[in-house]
Amino acid sequence: MKKKRFSPEQIAAILKEFDNGKSAQEIVREYGVSKAAFYKWRERYGGMNSEELKKMKALEEENRKLKHMYAELALDLR
Repeated sequence: MKKKRFSPEQIAAILKEFDNGKSAQEIVREYGVSKAAFYKWRERYGGMNSEELKKMKALEEENRKLKHMYAELALDLR
């Protein structure tokens, strides 16, 4: 089964549905996301709008790239 990726806008909309009273069980069934992924989104992005979520995702990606660059440079200096 191919792993589905959700955009920041989609995640924000899904979390908003939960905030508006839709159950977690209904959401995971409707969107085909695991309960673990849903609760991880809720913990990490709960209360954010789609713009804040986009910024957070961009910062996480930039951080990942910088860590990778740092690791490569550290290995080169050995």
